[in-house]
Amino acid sequence: MHSILTKLKIQFGESIRSIYTTSKQLYPLIPIVVEQSGRGERAYDIYSRLLKERIICLMGPVRGVITAGLGIYDTMQYVTPPIATWCVGQACSMASLLLASGTHGMRHSLPNSRIMVHQPSGGVQGQASDILIHAEEILKLKKNVNRLYVKHTGQSAEDIEKMMERDKFLSPEDAKRYGLIDRVLEHPIIADMKKDDKNQDESPVGNQLRG
Repeated sequence: MHSILTKLKIQFGESIRSIYTTSKQLYPLIPIVVEQSGRGERAYDIYSRLLKERIICLMGPVRGVITAGLGIYDTMQYVTPPIATWCVGQACSMASLLLASGTHGMRHSLPNSRIMVHQPSGGVQGQASDILIHAEEILKLKKNVNRLYVKHTGQSAEDIEKMMERDKFLSPEDAKRYGLIDRVLEHPIIADMKKDDKNQDESPVGNQLRG
């Protein structure tokens, strides 16, 4: 089935531009952004446009299947925009890896959140040969996951192996020390930047630089 394109005219300042959309109407509460491209002008709703520039992932108290988590991880590494990750409440198991795999400098946690890391776990039943196959597979997954933690935290393989041996709960400050996050957020980043600028202006060094 082919989508039917509808031509719409939108006024931008003093000019009127024509765009094509699959929707018969533009929802008035959703801003539209027009972008110049090699094929002409393209219109995006603001949400789709933001996905081209930035992605924010909020990590909540959810655990999941390791292979599903690795699928999300691969997607995060594949896309072009920088990805900010936030731990809100708790990031356990695969969620802690996704938290650590955000863009460096953009991995955050709220101050009272908890981060938990551990080795893969699971269970299987059946014939001895099948159980052995699954045991070998989960050991391969363990090795791969540890390698990814090493990549994103900067810790040694030995330290990661030791940390992942049992359930290990971390405070945001501990997670920062281990390299899982970059910053503990108690206030909006912009507010902190303004505060830092104000402190610099009031410092003797800042006054000398301005003088």
